[in-house]
Amino acid sequence: MNQPLAIGFIGLGVMGAPMAGHLARAGYSLTLLDAHADTARDLAATLGAKVVVTPAEVAAHSDIVITMLPNGQVVQQVALGEQGLLQGFRPGALLLDTSSSEPWLTQATGAALAAVGATMVDAPVSGAAWGAAEANLVFMVGGAAADLERVRPLLDLMGRAVFHLGGPGAGHAMKCLNNLITAMTFSATAEGLVIGKRYGLDPAAMVDVLNESTGMSWISQNHIAQRVLSRSFDDPFKLELMLKDVAIANTLARETGSSVPIAGLGQQLWQAAARAAGPGASVSELVRWVEQQNDTPLNPGAEPRRP
Repeated sequence: MNQPLAIGFIGLGVMGAPMAGHLARAGYSLTLLDAHADTARDLAATLGAKVVVTPAEVAAHSDIVITMLPNGQVVQQVALGEQGLLQGFRPGALLLDTSSSEPWLTQATGAALAAVGATMVDAPVSGAAWGAAEANLVFMVGGAAADLERVRPLLDLMGRAVFHLGGPGAGHAMKCLNNLITAMTFSATAEGLVIGKRYGLDPAAMVDVLNESTGMSWISQNHIAQRVLSRSFDDPFKLELMLKDVAIANTLARETGSSVPIAGLGQQLWQAAARAAGPGASVSELVRWVEQQNDTPLNPGAEPRRP
């Protein structure tokens, strides 16, 4: 009988903690690490997992290590830095990076790990915090087909769909493009609603129309009423992380000689919103910034048309 895989998990925030929980409840042995030691200890106590203090120790205890970290630089430091995964991986080990990372850094990290006989799969996610909690994530995967098949049982426990986009870095390329499209849709939706509000339309009614019409999007269905019309502006996804993905997508555009003026201007607008909102702000603050630019809060209800 095959020995069950030992799994390491690094990055136990709003996404990583529930993802690790699904694996533990499925019977996998977990070794945990987080930048906040208390977070790892508390989760380990709940899941019956092991806690260590360096990535090298995680690697030494694990057949597969999953990372859910802020960006590719952090992933690369965890993998290749002092006391990094590289120091503990055995031949045949695998790094499954579910972070939203830069494709070129993913390729470089994977090449460095190959020198010790380890492989890497990039599998960023869509689905946000509730998708992680409900095991309803969508995985966009880059890497060798054989490596994907090794990790597919884990992905199936944490999500609802797996798409293989190509070789190393392809998953991270798709992730930034998904978020670029989401960000541009977000901006356009906010601006359209502000125009309507100033014309005298009720934003709640406008959202209802959008959700039954061609203007419908994930943003109109899942964000505007819940986060903006409610005036909570509390989506847990950070504005700075969306801006990071927009910037990655624009870098890919330059590298591929793509003419994308909407994406370029959109990046500038998101940068302005990020400066106004400050570090750690919710992605919902993009809409508040559009409101402030127009002195027009999107509170429910119609008001007299503005000149």
